[in-house]
Amino acid sequence: MKEKITLVIAAAMVCTTASARQWTLAECISYALENNIQIQKTGITRRSAVEDLKQAQASLLPSLSAQTSQQVNYTPWIESGISGEGYSRSSIDKVYYNGSYGVNASYTIFDGSKRQNQVKLSRLAEQAAAIDSATQALSVEEQIARLYVQILYSAEAVTVSKETLANSQANEERGRSFVENGKMSKADMAQLTAQVAQDQYSLVSAESQVADYKRQLKQLLQITSDDFDVVTPQASDAMALSAIPSVSSVYEGALAVRPELKSYQNAIDQSKISMAMAKATSLPTLSANGGVTTSTTSMNSKGWGQQLKNNFNIGAGVTLSIPIFDQRQKKTAYNKAVLQQQNAMLDLKNEQTTLYSTIESYWLQATNNQNQFRAATVSTKSAQESYDLVSEKFKEGLSNIVEVRTAKDKLLQSRQNELQAKYLAILNIDMLNFYRDGKLRE
Repeated sequence: MKEKITLVIAAAMVCTTASARQWTLAECISYALENNIQIQKTGITRRSAVEDLKQAQASLLPSLSAQTSQQVNYTPWIESGISGEGYSRSSIDKVYYNGSYGVNASYTIFDGSKRQNQVKLSRLAEQAAAIDSATQALSVEEQIARLYVQILYSAEAVTVSKETLANSQANEERGRSFVENGKMSKADMAQLTAQVAQDQYSLVSAESQVADYKRQLKQLLQITSDDFDVVTPQASDAMALSAIPSVSSVYEGALAVRPELKSYQNAIDQSKISMAMAKATSLPTLSANGGVTTSTTSMNSKGWGQQLKNNFNIGAGVTLSIPIFDQRQKKTAYNKAVLQQQNAMLDLKNEQTTLYSTIESYWLQATNNQNQFRAATVSTKSAQESYDLVSEKFKEGLSNIVEVRTAKDKLLQSRQNELQAKYLAILNIDMLNFYRDGKLRE
């Protein structure tokens, strides 16, 4: 009973309406590049890096600020004369009002090119964010391609399972006729019925696998609707037997197009700038500043406008800051930048090795899959001929149920091996071309 319930649930999972939207591989990739959350997050990180770059560029400009201060004072025991603020008290008020106004500007003339290097560093950081975004996009494309091919393979496996079930049901019908005519025992008939049940179970399992691969693909695309299916393109034998590009040609192409390698080179460039910035901390800093100020007070009998004019003041100057002892900050920053560069160079070398190993693995799998596909094709043809012959004998009552089931099992296994080798060969060849050219076959 439990098995029947499981079959019903699994069958319900794969039920889709005829109006479900059919997605091509290109449409899946295009949609994912716009809607995948991880890709969107890397895009946000890049926009944040752009803001940092703009901030660094703006630091090259002078700063300008304006300020005003308004203050009310209360002096209960006041005396005439000069106030503590320097004002001449022409009237004696216990409560009086002061106002000050000013505009100040400053500009760094020389700082050892620290600001210019910060702009370069921020620009590299923005480029690194863009590289990370591209890397994430390629990773999602690769995952989509794998799932898409798995869906196609599983869909064909469903077709094989349906054909197998149909043959089993036909044999079951013949078996009933044989039992009625006394040509077959009930025990053999029970085996035929069990075979039908087993093939039904295999069919539902295959359909469930297709549904699960589609679920994983929908998750990558951030789709929550049931209105989803994929277009089934023609996967010919020629595609599985197409020329496999060499490891060296794929690796050379990947070195030029894969963003992972550019990321580590970017880190090396950033470390060089960090070293230059560390050296600049020992250089003097020269800055210029200037300002315009004025003030008013209620303790003065002159009008507000006249006070602004009389107290108007313009000032300017330069400031030279010379570092003498920095508590080892420069040396530490420089050494850490050197270590950062060494670490990035090791990461780059490791990524190159990993990339070569990945490409070589795809090449070995593609070669192996092609050889398996050729062998499986011959095996399927032989198994089909054997099964057809045994089936004809079974119809005439010249073969028993054991021979039929054995021939059928061999045929089913051969067809599944052929399908698996075919689609894996197509997938691995496509992955090699993807790593070499940066593009997937649509």
